[in-house]
Amino acid sequence: MTAFDTALDPEVEELRDRVRAFVRDEAIPAERELLATGAEPTEELRRRLQRSAASAGLLSPTAPTRWGGLGLSMSAQAVILMEAGYGLLGPLALNCAAPDEGNMHLMNRVATPEQRERYLAPLVGGAVRSCFAMTEPSPGVGSDPSMLSTSAHRDGDAWVINGRKWYITGADGAAWTICMARTPEHGDSPAGATMFLVDADNPGMRIVRHIDSLDKGFVGGHCEVVFDDCRVAPDAVLGEVGRGFAYAQVRLAPARLTHCMRWLGLARRAQDMALDRAAEREAFGSRLSELGMVQQMLADSEIDLAASRTLIAHTAWLMDRGERASAESSVAKTFVAEAVGRIVDRAVQIHGALGISHDLPLSLFLREVRPFRIYDGASEVHRMSIARRAVRRRAADRAAQ
Repeated sequence: MTAFDTALDPEVEELRDRVRAFVRDEAIPAERELLATGAEPTEELRRRLQRSAASAGLLSPTAPTRWGGLGLSMSAQAVILMEAGYGLLGPLALNCAAPDEGNMHLMNRVATPEQRERYLAPLVGGAVRSCFAMTEPSPGVGSDPSMLSTSAHRDGDAWVINGRKWYITGADGAAWTICMARTPEHGDSPAGATMFLVDADNPGMRIVRHIDSLDKGFVGGHCEVVFDDCRVAPDAVLGEVGRGFAYAQVRLAPARLTHCMRWLGLARRAQDMALDRAAEREAFGSRLSELGMVQQMLADSEIDLAASRTLIAHTAWLMDRGERASAESSVAKTFVAEAVGRIVDRAVQIHGALGISHDLPLSLFLREVRPFRIYDGASEVHRMSIARRAVRRRAADRAAQ
C-alpha cells in the first residue's frame, strides 16, 4: 500500500495558524462567557461568531468554493477542524459543526442545481441552519436503519410524509430539514427509503418538545419532531426515490470523521490544561508531573492523541483518493470517540475538585464528549461491523491461499 503523506501544505499551515488565532481570540472568550452564566449557545451568538469568521476568511472550510466555502480536502480538513475544535464554539463559529457540516457535504453530492441554489448556498454562507431528521423513538430507527417507520406516499402531485422523529439536533430554528422516510415502489424506483427536503414553515411539520440532554454546546437543542400529513412537492426529493439509505452513507462516513477531527481538538485542549496543571501544582513534596501515577495518565493521553491523529489522517487520505473508507472511518470513529473521553476524563482527574467545578471548562467538556460514543453509530454497532468485515476478509484471504 502506498504510504500517505503527512507533510502540511504551506497554505494549509498558514490557514491553521489563522484558525488557531481566531479560536484563541474569539471562540474561547465566548465559551468563557457561556460557562460563567450557564447559558447555552444562541442564534445571536452563532451569527456574531460566524460574521467574525467570515470577515477573517475562515467560514465554511469544508464546503465547496463554488458555494462560498474554502473547499478543503479531507486531509486539510483534518488539520483545520482539529484546530477549530480546540474551542468548544470553534466549529460553530467556522460553520463546520454538525449537523450543518454533514448536510453541506450531502447536498453538494446529491442535490440538484436548483436545490443547491435554494438550500446549500444560504447554509454555506451562514444565513441559515439546518437539521437531519432520521432517528425515531422506539420502536423506530436508531442504530438499525431497517427499523425506519416514518413513511411517505405519493398523493397526486405531492408526497405526503407521516411519522415522528426524535433527538433531532438543531431542529429549533433550522430553516429546513432532510427527512428520511420509507417509500413504496414508485415508477422505476424500488421500495426503500427516500430523503425529502422539508422547509421549517411547512404546516405538516412541527416541533413537539425539546429533549433535555447531557450535551448542550450547540444551537437549536435536541428536539422531537412530528410529520403529520406533511405535503411536499416532487422537487423536494433529495436525489432519487428509494436511495435514501445509500445517501445516508454518503453523509455519514465523512461526517463520522469530521466529528473525530473536531472532538480531538477539544481533547488536545484538555491535555494541554492537564500538562499545565501537572507542571504547576505541588503535592506530597513534588510537582504532580513528577508523580508516577500522574505521569502515566499524561503519557496515556499522549498515546491516545497520537493514535487518533494517525487514524484520522489515514482515513482522510483514503477519502481524498476517492475511496469510500467505510471500514477505516468506522475504526477511527470507535477509537477516537473513546480516546477523547479518556483524555478529557484524565484531565478532570488531574485537576481534582477544580476539574469538576465550573471554574474551568473541563466538566463541560466531559458532558459534551460523552455522547460521541453514541452519535454517528454507537461504538457497539461499529465493533459489530468491524468484526464482520474482519471475518470476511480473513475468509477471503484463506480462500485465495
